[in-house]
Amino acid sequence: MSPAIEPGFLFLTAPGVEATVIIRRMANRASPISNDRYSLRLDSTEPYLAVHHVPVFVRDQEVSLRFYVDRLGFEVLIDFRFPNGDRFVAVAPPDGPVFLGLISPRPDQEQYQMIGVPQRIVLITEDVQAKYKEWSDRGVEFHQAPTTPAWGGIYTTFSDPDGNFIALMGMDDVNREIEERRRAAADKLESERRVAQELDFARQVQARLFPQALPPLRTLDYAGVCIQARQVGGDYYDFLNLGGDRLGLVISDIAGKGMAAALLMANLQANLRSQCALAMDEPQSLLHSVNELFCANTGDSAYATLFFGEYDDATQRLRYANCGHLSALLLRDNGTPERLDSTCTVLGLFPGWTCTIAECQIARGDILALYTDGVTEAFDEGGQEYGEGRILAALRCHRELPSQRLLEAVVEDVKRFSPREQHDDITLVIAKCLGG
Repeated sequence: MSPAIEPGFLFLTAPGVEATVIIRRMANRASPISNDRYSLRLDSTEPYLAVHHVPVFVRDQEVSLRFYVDRLGFEVLIDFRFPNGDRFVAVAPPDGPVFLGLISPRPDQEQYQMIGVPQRIVLITEDVQAKYKEWSDRGVEFHQAPTTPAWGGIYTTFSDPDGNFIALMGMDDVNREIEERRRAAADKLESERRVAQELDFARQVQARLFPQALPPLRTLDYAGVCIQARQVGGDYYDFLNLGGDRLGLVISDIAGKGMAAALLMANLQANLRSQCALAMDEPQSLLHSVNELFCANTGDSAYATLFFGEYDDATQRLRYANCGHLSALLLRDNGTPERLDSTCTVLGLFPGWTCTIAECQIARGDILALYTDGVTEAFDEGGQEYGEGRILAALRCHRELPSQRLLEAVVEDVKRFSPREQHDDITLVIAKCLGG
């Protein structure tokens, strides 16, 4: 008579031996169905340890494979041929962490004697009667109809083509846990669906925060793009109509990633646009006001790097403040590069913040490039970064293109250099001076 199968125990039966060795699972693994096939103990300090497969010695792998797959509905997890011609096949039921290795030893191998020595395999299901009917219809010959043994539950047995003894059993506590796990899985899927829906809505909202129209200028052709690594991100660029034929060129990188950075980005954008009238007199007034609002509305560790440039369409003069951002690049018409370096520290960390304004003259044929570290820090297979030098090389190579196509050419060059998964937002602004 088969021993009682209790939740929380793993039964190992040696062929030809009446005794059954019982190994108690660890307390946190007590459930008979709680182990997902690929689960990990993320908080464990001990090495990973799990049953890889239980060997089942068979005469004909193909015959056994067809029995487990076609009649029992098992999945093929491994089908591997060794250089010497030996084959290892592993199959598993649709659920649970353990799978069977169907091994066909050669006659000269010691394991060959194990063929036909019955091994006990215990399968568990929530509906023994349904499986009994399904498998009987497929030609599985059961030893008896499902019965209720002394230990409770429901139980039946059958054998595989090599005489391995297989028990099919069900228990009320297992059925309850299966149902609980189904409900938990359904709740998780619904939660993930809602999160994905909310993220998609946030992405659509954030897309509307980027400039939807370009204020027309006579002497400047300009374009911008932000390619986010996630559905939402913390990079920001903008083109602000400052009045009097003046344009505000803005690029910023918010500390952090994901939803938190996106919220800070929206806060910064709102502050800039609401306060941009102050730039009619001095850009310092605008940036001082934005910094105060950013400090007041965000946490102590929130900050942003920012490049703000005020371009005068009549004089072709650029006044700018680089608030801890990467140096802007000004590629002169003769190919000489100039770096517009930092003039003050980042926004958002210091209420008593001071700002210095610098300026430069832009001439016909000059190209201004503003970018975030998602461009310069994109890396290739060898870990080498794209860097400032490659931006300049791409600008020189495609300098005859209009700004939008030039911008697209630079982005394409970055993606060609770094074809792997994008790890950071790629944000770029290109402005070409057309002259008077």
